[in-house]
Amino acid sequence: MKNLYIVGARGFGREIFYLAKESIGFQTEYKIAGFLDDNASALDDYKGYPSVISSVEAYEPKENDVFIVALGDVKYKKKYIDILNSKGANFYSLIHKDAYISPNTTIGKGCIVCAYVRISCDVEVGDYNTFQPFSVVGHDVKIGNGCHFNTYSFMGGFVVVEDEVTLHTGAIIHPHKVVRRNSTVGAGAVVIRNVQENSTVYGNPAKKLIL
Repeated sequence: MKNLYIVGARGFGREIFYLAKESIGFQTEYKIAGFLDDNASALDDYKGYPSVISSVEAYEPKENDVFIVALGDVKYKKKYIDILNSKGANFYSLIHKDAYISPNTTIGKGCIVCAYVRISCDVEVGDYNTFQPFSVVGHDVKIGNGCHFNTYSFMGGFVVVEDEVTLHTGAIIHPHKVVRRNSTVGAGAVVIRNVQENSTVYGNPAKKLIL
């Protein structure tokens, strides 16, 4: 039995605690050991949660430990993944029992797949990606590492999404488009052209936001 530690004890971390209790493998492959957070009192005002055991920086992984990073900001997520990887940590993917993943699709380590996500056939999903409820991934999509896909986001067939991309609520990526690394697609945006690296796009059709 693996000991699952949830990195992040704030709002998203609390959501992932309940997701973990409803995911494939709970109490057969893993049990929830607690949270890692640099705020030891993060859960003091809440009931029903396990303890904050330590900060990520101070914790030393043990043989049967596995980790999931419950942070919505892709930059902070990568920061703590890198810290844990430098200590030889192992990551576990949480897949809710009510998610649909088609055959011939691969999911990497450290991913979060929430309820009512639908991932179609022949999709390649890398490591440390988060799929919020009702997000949809079309056939033959390729996804890199460390992305965050918010509720009702949609990727059409043959879309390519590179590393550390964020799709906000209701974002739509048309088939065959490429979303380059470290880019953000705003809520409700409709992407009909490739999205450049390190850019933010909003609107319908989606256009680069100049800050």
